[in-house]
Amino acid sequence: MNVMSDPNASRKGWLSLLAGSRAADVARRWAALDMAPAYTTLRSPEIGGVMVRGRAGAIGAPFNLGEMTVTRASVKLADGTVGHGYVQGRSKDHALQAALVDALMQTEAADAVETALLTPLRDAITARKTDRAAKAAATKVDFFTMVRGED
Repeated sequence: MNVMSDPNASRKGWLSLLAGSRAADVARRWAALDMAPAYTTLRSPEIGGVMVRGRAGAIGAPFNLGEMTVTRASVKLADGTVGHGYVQGRSKDHALQAALVDALMQTEAADAVETALLTPLRDAITARKTDRAAKAAATKVDFFTMVRGED
């Protein structure tokens, strides 16, 4: 699907970022944000499992890879905005914070949340990927074939 034709593309982006971030990073940034929005819990954080599916070579027939533990939560802000959070693992706080961020990103507080929470999380993920790539590159072995002089 074309990103330009997807009205939820930006929401998918921040939900993906929150789900892929470390729980400790989200908690630290949430505390630094210093927002305490009034909300009601629609779905208390609950732990469950989902089936992870894959495809051989990204184009083959789908197959069940295995199960993964996830935690989900849903909240409703005082103004009626609903937010959902799904995160890998068993962190109920992470799921609740993700739901609150999702809801806030749909309000006028979005710019403050983007600047203080989402951008630093994005930068942290980029730094981890860069560090991992550098460590992998340091162990790279270049193989070559020597010509033995025989035709």
